[in-house]
Amino acid sequence: MKLVTKVGGSLFRHNLDHQRISAYAKVLKGIHKQGHQVVVVAGGGECARTYIGAARVFGANEAQCDQIAIQVTRLNAQLLISAIGDDAFPEVAESVEDLRKYFTAGRIVVMGGLQPAQSTDAVAAIVAESIVADLLVKTIDAPGICAKDPKKYPDAKMLTEIRVQELLKLIRDKPMIAGSYELMDPIAVRVIERSKIRCWVVSGDDPTNIKKVLDGKHVGTRVVA
Repeated sequence: MKLVTKVGGSLFRHNLDHQRISAYAKVLKGIHKQGHQVVVVAGGGECARTYIGAARVFGANEAQCDQIAIQVTRLNAQLLISAIGDDAFPEVAESVEDLRKYFTAGRIVVMGGLQPAQSTDAVAAIVAESIVADLLVKTIDAPGICAKDPKKYPDAKMLTEIRVQELLKLIRDKPMIAGSYELMDPIAVRVIERSKIRCWVVSGDDPTNIKKVLDGKHVGTRVVA
């Protein structure tokens, strides 16, 4: 099976949790050793938002802020490659062309952002479309997708399933600025819709959730295209 997983930036906090990163690497290596083809897209997280905030103070525009965020995601990707070791392709894929070339090597391919005005969610969806992935799994700082922001509303209930049109309604008022894509961006959702990509959004607190979805278990939220 071809698996694309978007690893949320929460994995790469300022105080890097080596054990947590190692746990993710172990799960990804295990999936790969079972014969699955794996591509991982790393987010930027707190570090990217810190750099973006500083850049805005200095007068940087949104395109410049996006470029900064892309560099941070690629640094996170390189760190994850180090954690995965020999099972990973040693270089970060920086384009779809790189992805296709590295993917033929039979190792786990890790990448970050690709271009301005495009979140790593969109990158993951485009990657899934490009390699005709069987499954796309996105990790977030919540059990799954909720109708309300669980950080603001403790009583927010997780949706076990959501259709793309409903998801687009949830995110339509979200700002489209560098570092602001918290749930999923519209480009990613549209790509998922047009290519009918099987997509799940799960909690990133437990990296084994990726394997659970791969094994057919219902965890988190299924996005129905």
